Amino acid sequence: MSQAGPLTISSSIGGAPVGVTKDNLNWLPLGQGGGTNGVVTFSFSQDAGVVTGAASGLYAAPFLSHGNGAAFGDANGADASRYITTSSAAAFGGANATMTFAQTQTYFGLLWGSVDSYNWLDFYRGSTLIGRVNGGDVAALANGDQGEMGTYYVNILSDTAFDRVVAASNGYAFEFDNISYSPSAPSVPEPATLCLLGLGVLEAARRLRKR
Repeated sequence: MSQAGPLTISSSIGGAPVGVTKDNLNWLPLGQGGGTNGVVTFSFSQDAGVVTGAASGLYAAPFLSHGNGAAFGDANGADASRYITTSSAAAFGGANATMTFAQTQTYFGLLWGSVDSYNWLDFYRGSTLIGRVNGGDVAALANGDQGEMGTYYVNILSDTAFDRVVAASNGYAFEFDNISYSPSAPSVPEPATLCLLGLGVLEAARRLRKR
């Protein structure tokens, strides 16, 4: 696990812990309109939005492996369902994907695809920034690998309750799917424990850069 201020980050091939709400985001309409399920509301700025498949130079689907998408109804391989891309805040000022919760949370998880050092999540309570998690907090080699070795399920616990999470990127792009959340902090296994459960360790492998 790593620490970013009040935020504790655990990243692994594994998935969300038990006892949390799991959301595959497939209820969201394609495009930039956003929507709500009564618990979390999505809004998008600039050309961030809900997509499927891949668009060269713009976004690529997260890669699911080791069954970590099963709880969300997703099979191993490139994500075939709907997911979110943030676009690029550098190319489009203020481009981001915002998730606003109806009640405060202390846990948030997501399938973070092709992790790059220039992707980040900001956590807010009202207008107050609680903390930031960037790609470097998730992976030592945050280099945009679009395959199995570049997608992580990231579990984040917060010492301070939050009600809004903003995803953004300075380059193309921050892609994510299969979020999970809980107003009460769950017990998140250490990555080593996840390995013992057969979810595997991440090792150096062929790296595929975003094109």
